[in-house]
Amino acid sequence: MPLHDSSTPALPNFTAPPVSLPKLLVILGPTASGKTDLAVALAKKFRGEVISADSRQFYKGTDIGSDIIPGKWVKRGSRRIYIARGVPHHLLAFRPVSRPFTVAEFRTVAIRLARKIASQGRLPILAGGSGLYLRAVAENYQIPQIAADPALRGRLERRSTASLLAELKRRDPVYAARIMGPNRRYITRALEVILKTGRPFSELQTRGEPEFDVLKLGVRRPRREIYRRIEARVDEQIRRGLLAEAKKLGQRHGWDLPAMSALGHRQLGEHLAGRISLEEAVRLIKRDTRHYAKRQLTWFKKDKGVKWIKSPQAAARLVKKWLN
Repeated sequence: MPLHDSSTPALPNFTAPPVSLPKLLVILGPTASGKTDLAVALAKKFRGEVISADSRQFYKGTDIGSDIIPGKWVKRGSRRIYIARGVPHHLLAFRPVSRPFTVAEFRTVAIRLARKIASQGRLPILAGGSGLYLRAVAENYQIPQIAADPALRGRLERRSTASLLAELKRRDPVYAARIMGPNRRYITRALEVILKTGRPFSELQTRGEPEFDVLKLGVRRPRREIYRRIEARVDEQIRRGLLAEAKKLGQRHGWDLPAMSALGHRQLGEHLAGRISLEEAVRLIKRDTRHYAKRQLTWFKKDKGVKWIKSPQAAARLVKKWLN
């Protein structure tokens, strides 16, 4: 484009072209659908790095229960990076269970990471099944940074999930309808903010200007196949030592923390307390995980911007076209 000549009158009604945004690939879907495998395959093909958007995978010591991809920490300069199947992964097992990682914190950290990855000529890939965490980044939710209140949180944690959900529906029906079922972590955090600010949590969440050029890919599998994969995965987690992991976490942190309410650990906590048998705990893990997958599907189907794919080859074609 030639430089502007001051002797030439400016053209009327000139609109500058929009500034191009960095790319962000989002891979979503229900639990056990194969999001991690697809993210790794696309990262290898398109020089990508994976940012976890699974709210269970943030915490140290939960590797089996949250199904963290096996890998190793590698030192690069002054930093340590988690490498799995040759691909850098971020936000895995980095946070103590005793320090909840809120959606607002995640949004800030994930956006910063994605920008840095993109600035290095690589493709940031946000992958996971936690709908609010994904939307917070992809749709740039402006979420209030309200500090945790340990005393208030403690009072809320002593109440049943049903009681908390009923209060949330009364105080903020919009947000209650937005979350994926009786998610105790989301409910507790929302009530904490509502009680501290006196305002509905949904009113405090707004959307800002887009931060990224986003492509959302959803992993499509028949529901029966997802359920079979869930059952096989739970059996494999038990074989790998999920019971010992839950016992260690419970002894170290107790069972009242939000992170300890995750699928797998919660049901095994009931067994370790002597209230149910191990066989019953395993049955409940499978049942509750199937119910969770169903809620995830309902949540994601509401997003008309998701392109549902059935194979890695179809995903690669879409990504290639989008990048070009």
